[in-house]
Amino acid sequence: MKPKLALIHTVAWYEKSVLDPFGREFAAAHPDVELVNIMDDSLLTESLANKGPTPAVIRRVIHYAMAAEAGGADVIMCSCTTMGPATRAARTFLSVPMFNIDEPMAAQAVAAGARIGILATVPTSAPATEYLLRAEAVKQGKRAEITTVINQRAFECLLAGDVPSHDTLVAEEMARLAESVDVIALGQISLSKIQCTVSVPVFQVGRSGFAHAAALLSRV
Repeated sequence: MKPKLALIHTVAWYEKSVLDPFGREFAAAHPDVELVNIMDDSLLTESLANKGPTPAVIRRVIHYAMAAEAGGADVIMCSCTTMGPATRAARTFLSVPMFNIDEPMAAQAVAAGARIGILATVPTSAPATEYLLRAEAVKQGKRAEITTVINQRAFECLLAGDVPSHDTLVAEEMARLAESVDVIALGQISLSKIQCTVSVPVFQVGRSGFAHAAALLSRV
């Protein structure tokens, strides 16, 4: 039986944002792994309306994770950074590894510099990323000075299908942020394809998350 990776998504366009740029590449490199997708876009909608995951959202994520395990998943990855609190809650009910796609990115960013800039376009993503960075700094025994920038207009452009404007706004914010930090963390999957050269290292979710999944699956 193939090892199984279950992905929990919170946006209807997960194929475009997660599978096309990263999932299919992962599948090609790991043909022995079965990918399973679970999607509920109400999770992010409700979280955005309430400035973070509600108890009801957290319960649903727990149920999805338990269903994934019951369906034979060996590893579970949530592709939404906003769901960090829900993922941590779900882990306590599982006997298989579960993580958020931004956790490996956080470890890399903390290792690379003390002054970390978070760039987000979704208000609920920034606090989730900051929590991860601070927790990772404690784990690594390092100091973390965090600056956060949120450009909601960029996300509105993305939702409207205006990808060029979205990418331009994000690139401009990255250039400004780079002037005052050692590294930049782009926690959202929607920012994972931004191509912009700035004066500091930029860490994105996506490949690092799938690489971590591959490492966990190799132990199955």
